[in-house]
Amino acid sequence: MLKSKITKAVIPAAGFGTRLFPATKVVKKELFPIIDQDGKAKPVILAIVEEAVNAGISEVGIVVQPDDIEIFAELFQSPPKPELLAKLSPENQKYSQYLQELGNKITFLKQTEQEGYGHAVFCAKDWVGNEPFLLMLGDHVYKSDIEISCTKQILDIYEQVNHSVIGLTTMPSEIIYKAGCVTGVWNEDQSLLSLTKICEKPSVEYARENLRVAWMREDEFLGVFGLYLLTPQIFDLLAETINQNLRHKGEFQLTTCLEQLRQKEGMTGYIVKGKCFDTGMPDAYLQTMIDFRSVSS
Repeated sequence: MLKSKITKAVIPAAGFGTRLFPATKVVKKELFPIIDQDGKAKPVILAIVEEAVNAGISEVGIVVQPDDIEIFAELFQSPPKPELLAKLSPENQKYSQYLQELGNKITFLKQTEQEGYGHAVFCAKDWVGNEPFLLMLGDHVYKSDIEISCTKQILDIYEQVNHSVIGLTTMPSEIIYKAGCVTGVWNEDQSLLSLTKICEKPSVEYARENLRVAWMREDEFLGVFGLYLLTPQIFDLLAETINQNLRHKGEFQLTTCLEQLRQKEGMTGYIVKGKCFDTGMPDAYLQTMIDFRSVSS
């Protein structure tokens, strides 16, 4: 398979945000504010788009509900009203222009029915085309522990292995039921993991029996970080799942198709040198507000 340069990122942002109700009755969760290290208040989705673009991504597809396109376009593609622009500091006036330049890289993709994360990803099929792409969560922001950003780390690993890559993080046993979890075999220098199983939200008992990874502490596992580099084969697998109406808890999930993709093409896991902040639940969002600005790069 010829190596393709990664130019596109997909960000699903079409959910209802039920765990943050009633705030999400009036504000999309992707538009909730966070404070960055420069002290700038910005919507979560803006921080995610910047993470992608700063890593070298040139096109960003945001999957949204049709009625929400106007809201997101207002952020990225509409200049402030003249009376607001006049009151902004020179720095923020410049940033406003930068936002519109960023908006030129963004395409809004419609998910007309909210039928799960896998279905949201599938809505990007025609836009992505036959090329590998970066997949990011719409309610997670990232902060690297090294000079290379979390997203750039994933892109660099793809350049090495030339197949799908999943960003990973270590997780204690008591929280793995909340996330995807993997196991596999380390390469020689223990920097990359050749994945042998991907499981969605396993029980502790199942994980202890089936998801142990060599050289890791007891009751510590490898969970999904929230960054994926996927080949376009994932869309064929999602299409099969949707056509056969194979749902989990009423929705089309991504994880089952990731496991099928791993079986067909192989897949590498990489422990990201950085931190992932979840803004999709009240307590996690509160902790993000506390920690995100103060965490050093």
